[in-house]
Amino acid sequence: MAVQFHIKTFSTPSDAFYIYKLVENGKDCIFLDSSKRELPYGGYSIIGVNPFLTVKYENNCVYEKAGGESFSPLGTNINVFDYLKEKIQKYKLNNSTDLPFIGGAIGYFSYDFGCRLKNIKMPAKQIASIPEVYFVFYDNAVIIDHSTKKVSVTGLGILQDSEKSVDALVTLIKNNKFIKNNEFNNKCAGNVENKYIKNKQEVFEKAVPKPFFKSPFSKVEYLEAVKELQHYIRKGDIYLANMTHTFSGVFQNNPQDTYENLRKVNPAPFSAFLPLDGFYVLCSSPERFLKVKNGIVETRPIKGTIPRGQTPNEDEINRRTLENSEKDKSELAMIVELEKNDLKKVCKEDTVRTVELFKVESFATVFHLVATITGILKDGCTSVDCMKAMFPGGSITGAPKLRSMDIISGLERNQRNIYTGSIGYFGFDGNADFNVVIRSILIKDKYAHIGVGGGITSQSDPMWEYNETIAKAIALFKSLNADYLI
Repeated sequence: MAVQFHIKTFSTPSDAFYIYKLVENGKDCIFLDSSKRELPYGGYSIIGVNPFLTVKYENNCVYEKAGGESFSPLGTNINVFDYLKEKIQKYKLNNSTDLPFIGGAIGYFSYDFGCRLKNIKMPAKQIASIPEVYFVFYDNAVIIDHSTKKVSVTGLGILQDSEKSVDALVTLIKNNKFIKNNEFNNKCAGNVENKYIKNKQEVFEKAVPKPFFKSPFSKVEYLEAVKELQHYIRKGDIYLANMTHTFSGVFQNNPQDTYENLRKVNPAPFSAFLPLDGFYVLCSSPERFLKVKNGIVETRPIKGTIPRGQTPNEDEINRRTLENSEKDKSELAMIVELEKNDLKKVCKEDTVRTVELFKVESFATVFHLVATITGILKDGCTSVDCMKAMFPGGSITGAPKLRSMDIISGLERNQRNIYTGSIGYFGFDGNADFNVVIRSILIKDKYAHIGVGGGITSQSDPMWEYNETIAKAIALFKSLNADYLI
């Protein structure tokens, strides 16, 4: 029997992050944030409220907790995907609305989990210990429709009466002063009580030294690693691979404020803020990994990046350079074929198609080259099955996928952790939407970690590739008020 839900919708000019600050109640309140709304796929932001179940996978074991309880181990012989499918089926609901999400599980799969899935030996060094998989099941959700400026509050009635829980959230949002997007961006975040730092203004006024972030690679060492990767390509082991490194440094700010900075300096359609159990993930991703809606699957791989120009003329020159780059177009074409092959494992025969290829999209600090691939799920296949078949994404591994993952694991200096994994949701209605975790910051134990990388082919210029990784990190360093050491 399908879960019966309650929903209320009303208009508001308030910014989505302001609403998040009103309704969030501590850890595990995840915010999926479409902070760049000009693009056709940045239409909604989603906030999970009032968790009734949390599941994580670490040390080869699945753990779960209900409500405010502690995590309890379920065992080492449990398949995470089977667990998620069972829970989603248990709370199945029929979504007859236009909303992308009514209720479900929001969370992430780390890249390291992808290595475990594919039996890839990971680098020995671990930058931070966090679960490889983490999902939170919510009794309530707040969905902001950016095109209509309407907010929908949903309740499933699992923790408390659905009408009462929805009314409480609606009242909370309506009874606070509305702040429009442009007003909010110019105001101090202190408009809403900060739950992490008292006397916030005093803290910000203190002069603190700018932190410096450092990669385990020197510039010369990174260039040599790229050349070694090209050696594998020339031998014929692989066609291309995604080489990455991680900048780490002391974190001396407030995670929520840092995310607010990030969404201002680098708005992106697949952003997210995850205040979880002992760590934080801040993400401003431009890339959709996987969307499933009513049985239609979509993936939008990115391959090809160039910095924005300093002037309008230089900006246009750079855009055209990327648009006409045979190297970048070749990279994207290879990844498109890889993703299509992955989709064919779970999609009906002859339904997998490339509907958009070599599209240039603009972001705060870079241009990207993007493709769109769609397919129709086979009968009986779920969004969880689709994730299992496709994860991790080809755009952040290489082609062929398994051999590329094996080679880059031998060259990279540390485990990627959540970087290049996926953040998103599995809806109880069977739909799903996940990003690729790039342009992200992992915060734990007073340190922040920024992963950056790029696709390497035989034509790659190692110095250009290194500089591209720095261009991708600039917005993240800005949000941290930090700099980097070469």
